Amino acid sequence: MFPGLDLFLPFLAAVLLLELTPGPNMGYLAIVATRYGRRAGLTTILGVTAGLTVYMLAAVFGLTAVILRMEWLYSLLRWAGVAYLLWLALDVWRSPEGDVAGIDEAPSAQRFMIRGLLANLLNPKAAVFYITLLPAFTDPARPFAPQALTLGLTHIAVSIVIHTTIVLLTWRAASLVMPDGARRRGVRAVFALMLAAIALWMAWETRR
Repeated sequence: MFPGLDLFLPFLAAVLLLELTPGPNMGYLAIVATRYGRRAGLTTILGVTAGLTVYMLAAVFGLTAVILRMEWLYSLLRWAGVAYLLWLALDVWRSPEGDVAGIDEAPSAQRFMIRGLLANLLNPKAAVFYITLLPAFTDPARPFAPQALTLGLTHIAVSIVIHTTIVLLTWRAASLVMPDGARRRGVRAVFALMLAAIALWMAWETRR
């Protein structure tokens, strides 16, 4: 059931603003596309979208709120997510010299789908997003689940468009300026530091 334009349009505006605000997904997708190429970036989007869908459906049916009320589980997800991003940073730092920015030949690109999925499932902020935003834009006089599902699918569609744009733009920029030798090692170090910074940012943003 559609929530009504008076609620849907403000929700759409809020989602666009939130998705265009730099965050873990945006930063990680830009790094993957720049470092490993378009195919890896687009595959990562599949994982990110799957993770968002899991939390969205859980929120629609009231499961997310139950999970997040368990303080120990919230803390476990939070610190597991931070540790996972730090591990990704280490992985980028230690990646082979043969990896060239902007290429479309990254080995086993499907691994990035799993990484994108885990990065979202281990990010409690994604769960909090749905349980706080969806109820605020639904009509209490109508059934909640159909409205929340409509809004959740709208958010996922918007996120796919924005994430795809980020991947294609950063991949194109990287393909025009492909560093090599010592410069490539420097770029790898920058990417690793960026992922580490994202991990610290997530730890700060998800604190209670």
